Amino acid sequence: MKLYRDFSTQEEIDSEYNIEELVPDRLERVARMAEESARTRESLKGEMDVSYGPTLEETMDIFTAAQPGAPMLLFIHGGYWRSFSNKDFSLVAAGPVARGLTVAVMNYSLCPKVTISEITRQSRAAVAWLHREAREFNGDPAKLFLCGHSAGGQQVGMLAATDWAGDYGLPPDVIRGIVPISGIFDLSPLAYSWLQPKLALNYEIIRRESPLFNIPSNGPPMLISLGENESLEFHRQSAVYLDTWKANGLKAEMLVQPGKNHITAVEDLARPDSELCRVLTAFTTRS
Repeated sequence: MKLYRDFSTQEEIDSEYNIEELVPDRLERVARMAEESARTRESLKGEMDVSYGPTLEETMDIFTAAQPGAPMLLFIHGGYWRSFSNKDFSLVAAGPVARGLTVAVMNYSLCPKVTISEITRQSRAAVAWLHREAREFNGDPAKLFLCGHSAGGQQVGMLAATDWAGDYGLPPDVIRGIVPISGIFDLSPLAYSWLQPKLALNYEIIRRESPLFNIPSNGPPMLISLGENESLEFHRQSAVYLDTWKANGLKAEMLVQPGKNHITAVEDLARPDSELCRVLTAFTTRS
């Protein structure tokens, strides 16, 4: 019996999606990222632990551009919706801020305390709050972009599918572009994986929270990226999402990062002269 596509067992699915197995030095790399993130918070001008919603976890750290009217980048961290916090990913602000952007790195509640649907609600609240308060942080509310890594990639896909005018009273194009990095766009295989006890996925959640099944009719431009050395399934998910986006008449492009894996695919945001940072910055100026 097939569980998902050509996969018949949990072990086969885990071999494609379990980052702990795919990146053997994951813990060491994550620890180094946390250290670099702490240095970033010390070196960049910003405001920490700004509340954007009613729960304790709904906070963001905002690193302010030097000049007013700057494009704004909201970053949503990964961790399969069940681990890490925004503090572990402050380093992603270093490159974009050096290139003239205001960067907000948001925190959110984790599974199994909440469902993925609640995380999506929190992310939507963060967008609405940041649009409203943009000028307080030298940002232009008409130039709001989203970037997310791994689980954060799923989140930015769902944010692009949101009815901002109908549900929030915001401009329908409040999001000017999205940059999912190493994202999960079809949650279906995870229901048969080691993650299921934490995520408690069911058919309704999978259909509602998979960006692949919620392509907007009038979505923003997309720059999708992942590491060259990621698993075949991560490459397939990104390729299918890209193709589906384009098939619906939406603008999209892909950047495969040479030599990068699922963890290191986000590291170059810390370096202003990296290809990822250059391409992302150019994306925010032409979208």
